[in-house]
Amino acid sequence: MRHITQAGLELIKRFESFSSRIYICPAGYPTIGYGHVVREFEKEKFAAGITIQEGEILLRQDTQIAEQAVCRLIIVLLTDGQFDALVSFTFNLGSGALQRSTLRRKVNLDEHEGVPVEFMRWIWSAGNKLNGLIKRRESEVSYYIR
Repeated sequence: MRHITQAGLELIKRFESFSSRIYICPAGYPTIGYGHVVREFEKEKFAAGITIQEGEILLRQDTQIAEQAVCRLIIVLLTDGQFDALVSFTFNLGSGALQRSTLRRKVNLDEHEGVPVEFMRWIWSAGNKLNGLIKRRESEVSYYIR
Protein backbone atom coordinates (compact mmCIF):
# COMPACT_ATOMS: atom_id res chain seq x y z
CA MET A 1 0.00 0.00 0.00
CA ARG A 2 1.10 3.55 -0.72
CA HIS A 3 2.05 5.92 2.10
CA ILE A 4 2.10 9.65 2.55
CA THR A 5 5.55 11.24 2.21
CA GLN A 6 7.34 13.02 5.04
CA ALA A 7 6.46 16.32 3.33
CA GLY A 8 2.81 15.27 3.38
CA LEU A 9 3.01 14.46 7.09
CA GLU A 10 4.55 17.88 7.71
CA LEU A 11 1.65 19.46 5.80
CA ILE A 12 -0.86 17.76 8.10
CA LYS A 13 1.17 18.63 11.20
CA ARG A 14 1.33 22.30 10.20
CA PHE A 15 -2.44 22.60 10.10
CA GLU A 16 -3.36 20.24 12.90
CA SER A 17 -0.76 21.66 15.29
CA PHE A 18 0.12 19.63 18.38
CA SER A 19 -1.74 19.53 21.65
CA SER A 20 -0.46 17.42 24.50
CA ARG A 21 -3.87 17.65 26.18
CA ILE A 22 -7.39 16.85 25.04
CA TYR A 23 -9.22 19.85 23.60
CA ILE A 24 -12.44 20.36 21.65
CA CYS A 25 -11.74 21.01 17.95
CA PRO A 26 -13.77 23.51 15.86
CA ALA A 27 -16.02 20.65 14.69
CA GLY A 28 -16.81 19.82 18.33
CA TYR A 29 -14.78 16.63 18.83
CA PRO A 30 -12.40 15.86 21.71
CA THR A 31 -8.96 15.85 20.08
CA ILE A 32 -5.32 15.33 21.10
CA GLY A 33 -1.92 15.24 19.43
CA TYR A 34 -2.04 16.15 15.74
CA GLY A 35 -5.78 15.99 15.20
CA HIS A 36 -6.46 12.56 16.71
CA VAL A 37 -10.15 12.32 17.59
CA VAL A 38 -10.37 10.83 21.07
CA ARG A 39 -12.96 8.09 21.23
CA GLU A 40 -14.86 7.45 24.44
CA PHE A 41 -12.76 4.41 25.36
CA GLU A 42 -9.54 6.44 24.92
CA LYS A 43 -10.43 9.34 27.24
CA GLU A 44 -8.90 7.75 30.33
CA LYS A 45 -5.79 6.68 28.41
CA PHE A 46 -5.12 10.27 27.28
CA ALA A 47 -6.35 12.07 30.42
CA ALA A 48 -2.78 12.80 31.59
CA GLY A 49 -1.73 14.01 28.14
CA ILE A 50 0.79 12.76 25.58
CA THR A 51 4.28 13.59 24.34
CA ILE A 52 5.14 14.85 20.86
CA GLN A 53 6.53 11.40 20.05
CA GLU A 54 3.26 9.75 21.08
CA GLY A 55 1.41 12.33 18.98
CA GLU A 56 3.52 11.42 15.95
CA ILE A 57 2.75 7.73 16.45
CA LEU A 58 -0.98 8.53 16.59
CA LEU A 59 -0.64 10.70 13.47
CA ARG A 60 0.99 7.87 11.51
CA GLN A 61 -1.74 5.48 12.64
CA ASP A 62 -4.48 7.95 11.73
CA THR A 63 -2.99 8.76 8.33
CA GLN A 64 -3.11 5.06 7.45
CA ILE A 65 -6.91 5.30 7.46
CA ALA A 66 -6.78 8.28 5.07
CA GLU A 67 -4.16 6.56 2.89
CA GLN A 68 -6.36 3.46 2.57
CA ALA A 69 -9.36 5.59 1.62
CA VAL A 70 -7.42 7.46 -1.08
CA CYS A 71 -6.05 4.19 -2.45
CA ARG A 72 -9.56 2.71 -2.52
CA LEU A 73 -11.40 5.73 -3.94
CA ILE A 74 -8.91 7.11 -6.46
CA ILE A 75 -8.41 4.94 -9.53
CA VAL A 76 -5.83 6.99 -11.46
CA LEU A 77 -2.10 7.22 -10.94
CA LEU A 78 -1.08 10.09 -8.67
CA THR A 79 2.14 11.96 -8.11
CA ASP A 80 3.44 12.10 -4.53
CA GLY A 81 2.16 15.66 -4.22
CA GLN A 82 -1.31 14.70 -5.44
CA PHE A 83 -1.43 11.73 -3.09
CA ASP A 84 -0.22 13.81 -0.13
CA ALA A 85 -2.81 16.52 -0.82
CA LEU A 86 -5.64 14.00 -1.02
CA VAL A 87 -4.50 12.21 2.15
CA SER A 88 -4.36 15.56 4.00
CA PHE A 89 -7.86 16.40 2.73
CA THR A 90 -9.18 12.98 3.78
CA PHE A 91 -7.42 13.11 7.16
CA ASN A 92 -9.13 16.45 7.82
CA LEU A 93 -12.62 15.66 6.50
CA GLY A 94 -12.93 11.89 6.50
CA SER A 95 -13.27 9.33 3.74
CA GLY A 96 -16.97 10.01 3.29
CA ALA A 97 -16.25 13.58 2.20
CA LEU A 98 -13.76 12.35 -0.39
CA GLN A 99 -16.08 9.56 -1.54
CA ARG A 100 -19.04 11.83 -2.26
CA SER A 101 -17.04 14.81 -3.58
CA THR A 102 -16.80 16.29 -7.03
CA LEU A 103 -13.09 16.55 -6.19
CA ARG A 104 -12.87 12.75 -6.34
CA ARG A 105 -14.80 12.62 -9.61
CA LYS A 106 -12.51 15.22 -11.23
CA VAL A 107 -9.37 13.39 -10.08
CA ASN A 108 -10.67 10.05 -11.34
CA LEU A 109 -11.54 11.59 -14.71
CA ASP A 110 -8.01 13.05 -14.99
CA GLU A 111 -9.56 16.53 -15.00
CA HIS A 112 -6.70 17.87 -12.88
CA GLU A 113 -7.14 21.47 -14.03
CA GLY A 114 -10.50 21.56 -12.19
CA VAL A 115 -9.19 20.05 -8.96
CA PRO A 116 -8.01 23.29 -7.27
CA VAL A 117 -11.52 24.77 -7.41
CA GLU A 118 -12.91 21.60 -5.85
CA PHE A 119 -10.43 21.72 -2.95
CA MET A 120 -11.48 25.30 -2.25
CA ARG A 121 -15.13 24.31 -1.82
CA TRP A 122 -14.21 22.64 1.47
CA ILE A 123 -13.49 25.71 3.64
CA TRP A 124 -16.57 25.65 5.86
CA SER A 125 -17.11 24.21 9.33
CA ALA A 126 -20.42 24.38 11.18
CA GLY A 127 -21.66 26.94 8.67
CA ASN A 128 -18.66 29.23 9.04
CA LYS A 129 -15.92 29.97 6.53
CA LEU A 130 -12.66 29.35 8.42
CA ASN A 131 -9.40 31.10 7.56
CA GLY A 132 -7.47 28.06 8.74
CA LEU A 133 -9.34 25.84 6.28
CA ILE A 134 -8.76 28.35 3.48
CA LYS A 135 -5.01 28.24 4.16
CA ARG A 136 -5.03 24.46 4.44
CA ARG A 137 -6.87 24.01 1.13
CA GLU A 138 -4.52 26.48 -0.58
CA SER A 139 -1.57 24.43 0.69
CA GLU A 140 -3.18 21.18 -0.44
CA VAL A 141 -3.72 22.73 -3.87
CA SER A 142 -0.05 23.71 -4.05
CA TYR A 143 0.96 20.13 -3.22
CA TYR A 144 -1.51 18.78 -5.76
CA ILE A 145 -0.29 20.91 -8.68
CA ARG A 146 3.45 20.43 -8.02
